[in-house]
Amino acid sequence: MKNHISVKRIFQQIKADAIGKDSHRGITLTYAWVANQFGHISLGFIPSFLVYQLFNVTPLKSALYVSLFWLCFEAYNFLGPLLLKKESKSDAVYIPKKSNYKFKPKWLNVAFDTFTDVCFFALGACLFYISMIGFENKTINIVLIVLFIYLLIAGRYWFITKMYQFYARFPFQFRLSQWDFNISKDQKDIVDDFLSATDVGNHLLIYGNLNTGKTSLGVGILNELSIKNYACLYVNAIKLYNYLFKDENDVLEAHEIWDWRGAEFLMIDDINPTDPIKEELIKPEKLLSFIDNFGKPNCNNRKTLQNKNVIWVLGNREIATDSWAAMLISMGIQQDKISTINL
Repeated sequence: MKNHISVKRIFQQIKADAIGKDSHRGITLTYAWVANQFGHISLGFIPSFLVYQLFNVTPLKSALYVSLFWLCFEAYNFLGPLLLKKESKSDAVYIPKKSNYKFKPKWLNVAFDTFTDVCFFALGACLFYISMIGFENKTINIVLIVLFIYLLIAGRYWFITKMYQFYARFPFQFRLSQWDFNISKDQKDIVDDFLSATDVGNHLLIYGNLNTGKTSLGVGILNELSIKNYACLYVNAIKLYNYLFKDENDVLEAHEIWDWRGAEFLMIDDINPTDPIKEELIKPEKLLSFIDNFGKPNCNNRKTLQNKNVIWVLGNREIATDSWAAMLISMGIQQDKISTINL
């Protein structure tokens, strides 16, 4: 079941983004998204004004020309990188290198984002027209109302989605379709199964040497789940040890909406190093002792992990995987809910 963000928390986020200096507090993904949309409105309004002034056309034609330009630009932006998987003979035209996606992009999600951008551009162009003519044109008034209604609905979705992504605490922003390392079809199917799981207690063990894409694969998977509005959290192993000390009823920090107990999907990174270190510095039995013995008496860390979907990034693929799977089974995780990927 999804951990929904409350309306109260959304307004708290808006207030936090609106008040304070960026140089002091930094920016959030929600702040960046809103600022980006105001930029899109400006790129609809200002070019419309320039076209009107420089080319001596009517305000309506100026707004239409600019809107059409941005529609074509965003269509190219969408179709170029996502659909044309072939090499270009011209450096002036952006077409990605010749290769197939390891994981297909979420076409509808990207198209939704692209269409939303186009509507913000069109809104800016409409606002220019109204600033020049007023509300005399009923057709433009209807277009403006439709744009406002759509952008309120779309804006709500994207603002909340940015909250889910931001509070997952990713070390970097990364979509699964950007992942471009070697992986077999069987292991791709494992990733797809993990993404589509509707129950809890699914555990994905990811092994791999240095530069095989372990962390980026985990982040890509978790980010796709965040975009679906699941409560996700990225932590490294050291941070997890600190979390184990926390009581189930401890108050969340100001920068948190959920902690590791409240997250529906958890990624534990850097449990063990990779090359040139071949041995495991943290053994499964040692981690299990932390899970069982850390924390306050009323904490049940095993039960928390049993009722959560977890990605474990474990290190060198030469190390036998049976011991980690055995640790999960000893915690009460069903064997058929444990999957392994070797990169």
